[in-house]
Amino acid sequence: MKQHAFQMRLECRYQQPRNSVTELQVQNLEKGAWTDFELGFGQPGFLMFVYAILNCQHLYMRANAAERGLLLDAAQGAIEVVTDQDWVVQKLHVRFQGQLQSGTPAPGDVDYIVDRMRHCPVSINLKDVADSRTAVDFIAAS
Repeated sequence: MKQHAFQMRLECRYQQPRNSVTELQVQNLEKGAWTDFELGFGQPGFLMFVYAILNCQHLYMRANAAERGLLLDAAQGAIEVVTDQDWVVQKLHVRFQGQLQSGTPAPGDVDYIVDRMRHCPVSINLKDVADSRTAVDFIAAS
């Protein structure tokens, strides 16, 4: 059975008080090489859909981190999506690693953030995905 596989990654820097994006670079894996992703009419529709998932997850990660007093300096994120031959998502893996400017995650903070990420508007409109994982971790300010 033919599958379609997509991978994207992002690097972001923030300003405070609400983890607002100041710099963002997004890349997608194309023929074994990372290339800059520019949202526009030249992009395949499903690739824009993968970006929409990543963007929504990123928004909910950074907004809910700020709500919990976890102020970010920078973050890296990645998404992997695999569909079956009919373009139905079979695998959805999302992960973020945030470098904290200030704050320390209290017990339950990461679980809360991951749960909120599952409620972003794009995520709640996905069918149940058999292989779905979301991971978030934070590195303390140095």
